[in-house]
Amino acid sequence: MPVTYELLRSVSADLYNRSLRKIPGETMAVLRKLELSESNPVARNTLAVMQASAQAAESKGFFVCSDAGVPVYSVKIGSRVQFEGPVKQAFVDGFADLVATIQPPLLQHVTNPLTLERGHSGKDMPIVTYDVIDNADYVEITCSPKALGSGRWAALEIFSFPSLAEIERYIMDVVIKAGAQHCPPVVIGVGIGGTFDYAAKIAKEAILRPHGTTNPEPILADMEARLCKAVNATGFGPMGTGGDSTAMAVHINYASGHGFTPVAVCFNCWINRRRSARIYNSGVVEQFE
Repeated sequence: MPVTYELLRSVSADLYNRSLRKIPGETMAVLRKLELSESNPVARNTLAVMQASAQAAESKGFFVCSDAGVPVYSVKIGSRVQFEGPVKQAFVDGFADLVATIQPPLLQHVTNPLTLERGHSGKDMPIVTYDVIDNADYVEITCSPKALGSGRWAALEIFSFPSLAEIERYIMDVVIKAGAQHCPPVVIGVGIGGTFDYAAKIAKEAILRPHGTTNPEPILADMEARLCKAVNATGFGPMGTGGDSTAMAVHINYASGHGFTPVAVCFNCWINRRRSARIYNSGVVEQFE
């Protein structure tokens, strides 16, 4: 059986809807862990309020945050998948369906960068990137809405043959410039190497890595631990209240490239929104965080 246009349309809309109303379970666990270890009483209370707010949103079906962002999808296509109908249009139409039916309504966050006109549709919206998985018979879709707080402070710079120390200094410069304006505690994604566009891609993918996983590259595993400690030593704290909990994690990807080395840094706010699904050739749909 092929993966149909109708199924892609309904699943993509559902993923966006669900991602707005529940933060991932592993993220809740990290917030609880940070609350227990936080030394600042105000920050500790802020972390408790965050968890209570997320639980209330989930139980009542509300949005966790009023800024629903814009729909961003990462799609991995198995090489053995068969399609029936237009694939890209399914995401566009799914978003339009959601806009027409969702409660509470989505605010008009989609912005034309040339005219600053705002609405619910626009060029290349939703934002969808594609990759391929060899020998798989499913399509894996991850929806990770991007809002203003975390989206505004992403940055990229291209270096020539940088040392690891130079790369770490740049990452910390980006972190310090952002301060607490990205709604911490955040997950920080870093992409090193490749090309301009590829570094940003792998930085975004790093954000989606599950909490608690160890980087398979020992150099990067050490760098992640060192940077997370340094970020939390800045003292910005949850929502800028001060304290030890500015970052939930630092996740780093790398790719080989030329002597010029792009370094991309991006953030996911404390809600850490994401929802995924696999659609198999058989028509079976599996959803997961």
